[in-house]
Amino acid sequence: MALENKLHLTSDAELAREEERITKIKAKKLYDTGHMNQIEVGTFKGLAQIHHFLFSEIYDFAGEVRTVNIAKGNFRFAPIMYLEAALKNVDKMPQDSFYKIVEKYVEMNIAHPFREGNGRAMRIWLDLILKKELNQVIDWQEVDKADYLLAMERSPIKDVEIKVLLKQALTNEINSREVYMKGIDQSYYYEGYTLYKIEELKETNDYKE
Repeated sequence: MALENKLHLTSDAELAREEERITKIKAKKLYDTGHMNQIEVGTFKGLAQIHHFLFSEIYDFAGEVRTVNIAKGNFRFAPIMYLEAALKNVDKMPQDSFYKIVEKYVEMNIAHPFREGNGRAMRIWLDLILKKELNQVIDWQEVDKADYLLAMERSPIKDVEIKVLLKQALTNEINSREVYMKGIDQSYYYEGYTLYKIEELKETNDYKE
């Protein structure tokens, strides 16, 4: 049974297809309209702004802190009773070096504040912090899917692997539209969304703001 959604889709496959299509269009729009430059950098509020922008056509909970406990495999993300405190702690974490930024990213991932779409929103969030603080971003095409997923899985215990992996993929091309767009496709590939290439998608009247 598909997650409850505004499109009234009951099939997981249909929802996944439409979610990929609509949110990739929104991710493109986030960049091309300059809206991304208005996002608050390095806070939960900023992450919620990104999440709402991407997912508001699909889910009522877009940008809202989840009200259910969630897990992936054997790992349970922050319990809802501690989630608000966890997010406040992440907001306070420093972001003045690459390693501190990745530590902040890892903690936000442990919090996993949304019901769905955390990873895709968080990778944009991470790049905005890196861009502001270090004048660099991740070239996600250079980050292997299996290596990334394994490093993120281990990161709550030991974050050395994810630091090394992401550091190797840093680029100074912070204003490259191509790096951003291909990065979105790669980000979605990590989550198993591979039906559409972002640059081939066109906005339809159905899903304009």
